[in-house]
Amino acid sequence: MKEEVNPIFLEVFKNRFSSIAEEMGAILQRTAFSVNIKERKDFSCAIFDKQGRLIAQAEHIPVHLGSMPLSVKSVINSVDFEDGDVVIVNDPFKGGTHLPDITLISPVFLNGKLKYFVANRAHHSDIGGMSAGSMPISESIFQEGIIIPPVKIVNRGELNKDIFQLILNNVRTPYEREGDFKAQIAANQSGIKRIKELVNKYGIDKVSIYQSVLLDYSEKLIRKLINDIPDGTYTFEDYMEDDGLGNKDIKINLKLTIKGSNAILDFTGSDRQVKGSINSVYAITLSSVLYVFRALAGRDIPTNDGCFRPLKVVTEKGTVLDANFPAAVAGGNVETSQRVVDVVLGALSKAIPELIPAASQGTMNNVAIGGIDPETGENFAYYETIGGGMGASSFGDGESAIQSHMTNTMNTPVESIEFNYPFLVKEYSIRKNSGGKGLFNGGDGIIRDIQFLTDVEVTVISERRRFPPYGLLGGEPGEVGQNSVIYKNGYKEKLPSKFRVHLKKGDRIRIETPGGGGYGTQLSG
Repeated sequence: MKEEVNPIFLEVFKNRFSSIAEEMGAILQRTAFSVNIKERKDFSCAIFDKQGRLIAQAEHIPVHLGSMPLSVKSVINSVDFEDGDVVIVNDPFKGGTHLPDITLISPVFLNGKLKYFVANRAHHSDIGGMSAGSMPISESIFQEGIIIPPVKIVNRGELNKDIFQLILNNVRTPYEREGDFKAQIAANQSGIKRIKELVNKYGIDKVSIYQSVLLDYSEKLIRKLINDIPDGTYTFEDYMEDDGLGNKDIKINLKLTIKGSNAILDFTGSDRQVKGSINSVYAITLSSVLYVFRALAGRDIPTNDGCFRPLKVVTEKGTVLDANFPAAVAGGNVETSQRVVDVVLGALSKAIPELIPAASQGTMNNVAIGGIDPETGENFAYYETIGGGMGASSFGDGESAIQSHMTNTMNTPVESIEFNYPFLVKEYSIRKNSGGKGLFNGGDGIIRDIQFLTDVEVTVISERRRFPPYGLLGGEPGEVGQNSVIYKNGYKEKLPSKFRVHLKKGDRIRIETPGGGGYGTQLSG
């Protein structure tokens, strides 16, 4: 006889599953070596069933939300798992995002049978390639770093030293990478332990029933959200400014069809993939769509496979939203994902304007810096994304100086930057009056000004330097961002949205991030 679902147990299991993923994240953060993982929390942790369906994910990085399940399913189809294995993968064309995002996947065996997987994905501040920080203005994925197919980095509990050393030999900061990899392995070990404890307490039958019910529950809530949107077809388009290699005004086109409790998002008509590194793989586009609908649900609902079921995402192979191998994709994960969100929200604003915010800054303002530390003589690689203004909405002004949409990372503290790198932070402040005006004002951006205490290589991949974040219902757009180099002789040079430059000791990089769009017509008087 099938057990009757108890709503109290449903809540218990929802929180037990998510707490396992959260604890994995806490262990990863605390044991990692790099500033990017330890301070910025640029990682995500999740639990999957044996089919690779997402059971629970901690509230980490939205761009990992819809993409990690594709990595897990790709690995399931190519690897024979044994107890104690850990598989590593970063290939964007096998469910990944971009090469610095490295996923470690571990099976969970119960009584000798494979029942679950635990996984975590962390952004490594260097994974090789043509530019320090592995976020290059590249022409193919081969220039972006080492491509890791699904392979066992731990085989039945034993570290595969050959694979491990092969990876470390291809990066600029092997000591830091080794520490971060071992932190990822430890995080998965924690997840395995907690799942076994959960099953030992409640039994596999009860756990299986409630994990299935949780998926159905999430599906029901997303369908309720979609059902409340008026049926119809809504269109919107926006543009990536450039790819850093001469291609400009790259269109992202959407036709959104709402029919009952289903949503079809058809990106047919978006531009073909480009030479530069702003191409995205399908997993990125899927993640961006899922993020919007999950955010609009506005409830404490479980993030799992059920959220995907009411959504159909249509792309064309060979386009900037579903690129073919070996396209350059380093910036697609961070920049194109943000524009997909803007386009989906723009289409929805025509159906439910009272619930949709104006555009947020629409970029992650990626800054990668590398060089040789004058004190240690060792290579260093620094990576960060910088927050900006959030779009205003009918609920009030947009937040200022905050990461928005597809990134959920933390601020990198000035003290941490200056302690760990040969940098001097000259200014870190709110960019006043950069938000769009309206009945409610968009949030303001950020100014980050860094002086270098050694010679460095700097790569910046950003957007919204020409096309401002849009306002809604009469609200004004936010201010565009600006990238500059200030040389030690005082000369200031304005640079484009994407650039790579070698700077000398005493030079500075100054990033001024966009403000969010305003909402509604500003009241006179």
